[in-house]
Amino acid sequence: MEAPVAGIDVSKDKLTVYFQDSFYEFPNDKRGFEEIKRVLPKGCKIGIESTGVYHINLAKYLVGEYDVRVINPFTLKKFKDFRGKKSDKNDAKKLAELVVSMGSEFTTSEARELTSQWDFVTRSIVRVKNKLRRDLVLLGYRDSLSRKNLNEVLRGEDNAVLSEVRFLLGELERLEARKREIEEKLKEVVSKYSLIFTIPGIGRTLGCIILRVGDVKRFGDKKRFVAYCGLDPLVESSGKSVVSRGISRRGDAVLRRAFYLAALSAIKVNPVIKRFYEEHKGRLKGRKLITACARKLVITWAVLYYNRPFDASE
Repeated sequence: MEAPVAGIDVSKDKLTVYFQDSFYEFPNDKRGFEEIKRVLPKGCKIGIESTGVYHINLAKYLVGEYDVRVINPFTLKKFKDFRGKKSDKNDAKKLAELVVSMGSEFTTSEARELTSQWDFVTRSIVRVKNKLRRDLVLLGYRDSLSRKNLNEVLRGEDNAVLSEVRFLLGELERLEARKREIEEKLKEVVSKYSLIFTIPGIGRTLGCIILRVGDVKRFGDKKRFVAYCGLDPLVESSGKSVVSRGISRRGDAVLRRAFYLAALSAIKVNPVIKRFYEEHKGRLKGRKLITACARKLVITWAVLYYNRPFDASE
């Protein structure tokens, strides 16, 4: 069943809501936000026009329980006769009509900052684990970070390397706690109703990180989105020879790493990516194959651009 749709026109002091042929007016404050929740059912798609800073608190308040679409005024100008007769009610109604076809996603500066922090913490965890494995080998143990192996190492005689192991284990514990904390916060600022979560292999955390891209409507086709992520092939030609140099690595590195991690899961559970993996594993190996799967996984663009759930048959 298709989710109901609402539109909210935002001004400094007032919120005008259109929902199912009815209009409502509330103050632009927490009391008004609570009134909106009483009117609109959970999971409802809500179109809100970006108006300076006045829409931000409302969008953040609603995003956990609703499918919030913040629509850029510049984007709205592309629609003929959108303004028509200027009025708060007319704008609210038009926003509700437009949200069905809009592919924008709500991304607060807080959400973007959290995704950057998650990426930094995740990479820091990898570095600490790699250093721990190196130290274990120096101490004469296997490079396994199993609890049993680490307990055995920690019972050893004190020396400089063992002191570093203790320090690194404490650092690892703090980093992993911070990672869990960020993941919980991301759930609060990104709607669980986003269509990105219909794509097998893209879980809650990686989906939130990918949504940092914001409005995919600014990418006219999939190739531009792939390039923005830095997953586009880097090819050099000289005379008659064409040499592949991997991927460009331009664009948003956080997005690129998120797609790579998502691809690791998608090759097991996503029928499209799983089929692609099987078809290419004879020609590509290791990271090159996973990177190719990550590029294929940018079917995310189509899901968000056309505002349709993932369909493996397409």
